[in-house]
Amino acid sequence: MRTSVLLHRGDDAASLVAAELDDPGADEVLVRIEATGLCHTDLVTLAGLRGAPAVLGHEGCGTVERVGDSVTTLAPGDRVVISFRFCGQCPQCVAGHPAYCLQASLLNSTGRRPDGSATLTVDGRPVFASFFGQSSFASHAIAAAQSCVRIDADVPAHVAAPLGCGFLTGAGAVLNTLAAQSGDRLLVVGAGGVGACAAATALAVGVEVVVVDPLEPRRALARSLGATACASLDDLPPVTHALDTTGRADVIAQMLTTLSPRGIAALVGLGKALGEIDLRDVMLRGLQIRGCVEGDAVPGELIPRLLALYRDGLLPLERLVTTFGLEEFETAVKAQRDGVAAKVVLLPPATPHRHA
Repeated sequence: MRTSVLLHRGDDAASLVAAELDDPGADEVLVRIEATGLCHTDLVTLAGLRGAPAVLGHEGCGTVERVGDSVTTLAPGDRVVISFRFCGQCPQCVAGHPAYCLQASLLNSTGRRPDGSATLTVDGRPVFASFFGQSSFASHAIAAAQSCVRIDADVPAHVAAPLGCGFLTGAGAVLNTLAAQSGDRLLVVGAGGVGACAAATALAVGVEVVVVDPLEPRRALARSLGATACASLDDLPPVTHALDTTGRADVIAQMLTTLSPRGIAALVGLGKALGEIDLRDVMLRGLQIRGCVEGDAVPGELIPRLLALYRDGLLPLERLVTTFGLEEFETAVKAQRDGVAAKVVLLPPATPHRHA
């Protein structure tokens, strides 16, 4: 079928073009995209593709229009959030940790379906797509039914979309990896989309929150949510839990010094592979350091939990989101990097575009 996609190609600015989208396979669904979040992973992946034609986006929300022959869990008309793909059969998936699926790279990062087939073509040529099993920078996307989480019809798409990855990661880091509870004090370093949602989630469950970010707009948002906000890690009170979203080894090393004895830190930022921390201090004070992918979440369990907090007025997800048209991609990226927008959500065009 014909669809509109945001195509990145070489050094040119991203452009909306018409593309041909394959029919859904037996275990897939066709989703009309209503909104999709912009994640730092999209930008990192673009840099790594070095100009290869690509359609990204992996925080889609929309309405199912068609289902594959073997799909029994979804039906046309269902509204869904599309999250990451996982095999459901490896030891990690069976143990309830699909974010660490042993097939994660094959399923999410190759630009093709697991069998090597393409889901999108532009001007008759396959492009890198099926990103995180979706490529939702588009008006329609093919997604694995297993990756889709059904949501109520009245949930705003721009609120729900980031739950597919960014908000899932921040909230899951607090609730699953750190297991912070009322009476704890959490330090969140970096208050972009992931950090802002982590802070909001912690506040929703009664955790005291301190946010550190160099950008004043992000600090202002944190304060409005009920957190303490600082520009640096200097002279902070001790905390029981800490979350880093920056991926910077120097920042992480300083963050660890703020932890109380037997404190726990979670790392969700992807930075350089090597860095230095004081292992002697970690050992003597009994600190824990945990890596965290996708909030160590089962999307079908955590997304409904977060939407329940949202409905109860405890998790103001709408205050974290700023919307842009999909054609405003470059402007949206700048707004997110400048901190003007904590979390960007892109809205697709209503009608397909002509070929570029």
